[in-house]
Amino acid sequence: MRSHFMLTALTVAAATLLPDSVQATYNTLNGQAPIVIGHRGASGYLPEHTLEAYALAITQGANYIEPDLVLTKDSVLIARHEPMLGGTTDVATKFGVDRKSTRMVDGVSTTDYFASDFTLAEIKTLRAIQPRASRDQSFNGLYQIPTLDEVIALARSQTGATGRTVGIYPEVKHSTFHAHLFGSNTFENQLVSTLHTAYGNSMATPVFIQSFESANLRYLNSVTDIKLVQLIDADDVNADGSISLVAPYDKPYDFALAGDPRSFADLLTADGLAFIKGYADGVGPWKPYLVRTVADGVDRDGDGLLSIKDRRVGGSTGVIERAHAAGLQIHTWTYRNNASGYGFSNPQEEMAYYLGLGVDGVFTDFPDTGVAAVASIPEPGSYALMLAGLVAVAGVARRRR
Repeated sequence: MRSHFMLTALTVAAATLLPDSVQATYNTLNGQAPIVIGHRGASGYLPEHTLEAYALAITQGANYIEPDLVLTKDSVLIARHEPMLGGTTDVATKFGVDRKSTRMVDGVSTTDYFASDFTLAEIKTLRAIQPRASRDQSFNGLYQIPTLDEVIALARSQTGATGRTVGIYPEVKHSTFHAHLFGSNTFENQLVSTLHTAYGNSMATPVFIQSFESANLRYLNSVTDIKLVQLIDADDVNADGSISLVAPYDKPYDFALAGDPRSFADLLTADGLAFIKGYADGVGPWKPYLVRTVADGVDRDGDGLLSIKDRRVGGSTGVIERAHAAGLQIHTWTYRNNASGYGFSNPQEEMAYYLGLGVDGVFTDFPDTGVAAVASIPEPGSYALMLAGLVAVAGVARRRR
């Protein structure tokens, strides 16, 4: 009760003392404009995780570009969505089936061409392909697979060329999988070493590190001050709008191995967010976690059936508000031009809806649409800015080291 009284008093004081110029701010945690993250680059237009896709995302105005990272056989960090290469490269035309292997990935037996079975020199002979059949296939076979160093060099050069900061948002893919192959925290140590060399060790640097696992983020919190984000997954959305949680998408894989009963959904409760705040600076939930949906009998997609696609949004679930109250930024995913859903007339309108609720950033395959969505939202007030400051004053900023 005493801490609640102090927070209320500080809120009133802040509202009185903040200048008018500060009070007209966005409904984000820090009151600043939300960020647009080029999801795997501008992957809606060009093959994902290529320097060309990242460069297009920057040209379209993305604040951050996102390299998902995996390790090669000779321990080089490269940008691929998964350790498996079969779906996003022409590896099957360059190497025989004898280079395939079967490995356990988050508890699922998977047969494919694994990056960890190829040297960087071999990887550089591959070319990226567009994994979504509905998207432009004319760029297949043109672009190489970049290393993390090359992605960093692009972001830094474009920061100078454009006169605006271009950040990177690397994801540690399948930390447990890589630990079994290369040793515990080898991946994380190599990532931190690379980032510290390029950017220094500071929370202010334009970098977020993200992961669906938790133990690796807790380890990273002990070795870096770079901002960390806990990703929140799910299997699907049920017909009634509730979140479906089926393994291996029900919880961080390290939780599954440790026998931790908490699900991803549990991490979005007040207690779960307090746990995340102990090691991270933000949370990245799949977007259905953030909005309530309502079935009103309208066949919005015109297919003659009433399904999850016909539900309409009915406001916030409270996750955004709880995350901000815990002092966590909230970056949600993934927005695509051909998949707005929930009765939105277009994908820009969909993103603007979530942005208006107060999300701090959006991952999108189409950064130009994201930039337009940010430009379309109003600046509704400074409560989130005041709250961010009060959270810091109250001493609940995440622990370091």
